Amino acid sequence: MSDTQTPQDDDQAQPLVTHLTELRDRLLRCVLTILFVFLCLFYFANDIYHFVSEPLRTLLPEGTSMIATEVASPFLTPFKLTLVASIVVAMPMILYQVWGFIAPGMYQSEKRIAIPLLVSSILLFYAGLAFAYYVVFPLVFGFFSGVGPEGVSYTPDIARFLDITLKLFFAFGIAFEIPIATLLLIWAGITTPQALSEKRPYIVVGCFIFGMLLTPPDIISQALLAIPMWMLFEIGVFFGRFIGSKKMGPVEE
Repeated sequence: MSDTQTPQDDDQAQPLVTHLTELRDRLLRCVLTILFVFLCLFYFANDIYHFVSEPLRTLLPEGTSMIATEVASPFLTPFKLTLVASIVVAMPMILYQVWGFIAPGMYQSEKRIAIPLLVSSILLFYAGLAFAYYVVFPLVFGFFSGVGPEGVSYTPDIARFLDITLKLFFAFGIAFEIPIATLLLIWAGITTPQALSEKRPYIVVGCFIFGMLLTPPDIISQALLAIPMWMLFEIGVFFGRFIGSKKMGPVEE
């Protein structure tokens, strides 16, 4: 210990070192979990890509198939998809580690709100991915496969297809978190359900702008993202009337 350092300074520095060590350990657990899931899934990389590309392949003209225009695409594209799938599968563990890091600093009343929100955020994220795959993909890829000029062979590249697919998955996974974000804003006292209701016209426009930026340039995918976002916002505002603010307590009806 230096001459200028006091025992009190050492006591204050120790918790910081402890927190940093815990953060390192939890990040390492997340990485190891993703690596473990990836190693389990890598053998099935081609099967995973086959499953994800099914909505498009069923719409291809008879006798055609997807193509690979780059030398390493047949390997790198399923590899990339499997890595992303590993992160998605490991998401509960990742959020559990985040929760374990921040929970000790929360009051018991805050934990009662945070735990349901954490579980709901996981379920809504998966629901967004499922909505994109089972509802959006058939409509969007059906539109793209049907608007090409006559005489042009429609043979999508597997790497370009994956880029669009991951973009849609990400957009809908995040969009389905809107109710959680809305509830957190209300609970934290940043805004109120009444204030959000008054700003509804601006929020609806923002949903369509967000849909335009995060989806391919077609009106179908933009609308399929913007309208659920608007509906999910309304759900968040509705339930926000019951939880109230942590500063003011629950809203009395």
